[in-house]
Amino acid sequence: MPVIDRNLAGPLLNRTRQYPVVTVTGPRQSGKTTLCRTVFPDRPYVSLEGMDVRAYAREDPRGFLQEHRDGAVIDEVQRAPDLTSYLQEMVDEDPTPGRFVLTGSQHFGLTEAVSQSLAGRVGVLHLLPPGLDELARFGEPAQSLLEVLWTGAYPRIHDRRIPPDVWLRDYFATYVERDVRSLRNITDLEAFSAFVRMAAGRTASEVNLSGLASDVGVRHNTIRAWLSVLEASFLVFRLPAFRRNIRKRHVKAPKLHFLDSGLVCHLLRIRSAEELRHHPLRGAIFESWVASEIFKAATHRGVQPWMHHYRSAGTEVDLIVDTGSALILAEAKSGSTVTPRFFAGMRRLAGELANAGYAIERRVVYGGDLRQSRGDAEVVPWNRLLDLSW
Repeated sequence: MPVIDRNLAGPLLNRTRQYPVVTVTGPRQSGKTTLCRTVFPDRPYVSLEGMDVRAYAREDPRGFLQEHRDGAVIDEVQRAPDLTSYLQEMVDEDPTPGRFVLTGSQHFGLTEAVSQSLAGRVGVLHLLPPGLDELARFGEPAQSLLEVLWTGAYPRIHDRRIPPDVWLRDYFATYVERDVRSLRNITDLEAFSAFVRMAAGRTASEVNLSGLASDVGVRHNTIRAWLSVLEASFLVFRLPAFRRNIRKRHVKAPKLHFLDSGLVCHLLRIRSAEELRHHPLRGAIFESWVASEIFKAATHRGVQPWMHHYRSAGTEVDLIVDTGSALILAEAKSGSTVTPRFFAGMRRLAGELANAGYAIERRVVYGGDLRQSRGDAEVVPWNRLLDLSW
C-alpha cells in the first residue's frame, strides 16, 4: 500500500527540534498515525485505542510513561486525558526536544487535555485530508474536476480504491455513533445528523444560526454549540468577514465551509460525479473546495491560515487571503468559461482599498484548463491552484 508524502512532515520534524512534546490533531482518518510512524520509523509506537493499553495508561500513568521514558509516539492520547499531567512532570525533569509525539482525532478532547497540562511545552500541528498536490503523489490517473469534488480527499478512499459513497457513508456513521455520542451535551443523534446534512446544504454560505435552528427544530444556542463541535472535529471551518476598518463594528456573518467536498456530496446525497454537473450547489461546493485547498495548504505548512470573505453593499468577494505582505482577492467559479462578471467584485473592493495601504493581488480560480492573465487579474485553472503561493 503506498504511503503518501505529506506536506506536514517537514514542519513536524521542525517542531520536534523545538519542543519536548508535539501534538498532531485532525479529523479521523486524515492520516495522522501513518504520518507519525513514517516520519519517526524507529520510535516506539503505542496506541491507546486498545482497551488493555488504555487501562494501563489510565490506572498507572507513571508506570506507563516510565516504560517509554526515552520517548514514543502515543496515539489517541485523549483517551487517557490525565496522562498529560504526568507527562508534564517527566518533560519538566528532562526537557529534551522531540521526546514525545501525541496524536488524536477528537480535537476537543486532546486540546483540553494538552492545554491544561502542557502549555509552553508543546508544539501543536493539524493534519487535514490531503491537498490536491499531496493526492497527486499517489500516482493516480488525473481526475476531472467533478470526480475530484465528488471523491473528496480522505486517504483511504484513494489508497484502498474504496468507492467514495461507500466509505463516506461508513465514515459519517462512525463519526456520529462514536465521536458525537461521547459528548454528554449531544443526546439527540438523529437531530444532530439532520443538522449536519442541512449545514452541508449551506456550505459556502454565511452562517445563519436562526435559520438552521428553525429548520432542525432546536434552539439557537444548540446550533451554535453543534457548529463548534463540527469545527472541533475538523469537518468545517468558518471564514470571518473582512473588516476594512478595525474600529467599525463587526456585524457581518462568517461563511461556513466544509473541509472535504466528498463528504458534502455524500451528505447532500449526490450519487455520482456526473450528477454533480447539473446540481444547483455545484458552485458552492467548488467554492468550498477552493477555500479548503488554500486552508489546508497553509495548515500543512504549519502556519495559521488568515482568510476572510467580503460582502457589503452589493460587492462580494469569495475569499481574501492575508499573506502579511499583500491581500489576495480571489473568486471561485466552477464554470469553464471566463466572463467579465468574475472580476467585478474584486475590482470594486480593490478600488475601495486603494488608499488603505494594502498591496492587492486578484485571482480567479475556475473550472477550465487554461491559465490566463486578464489585465490586473490572474485566471488559474482549478488543477493548478496550488502552483501559486497563497
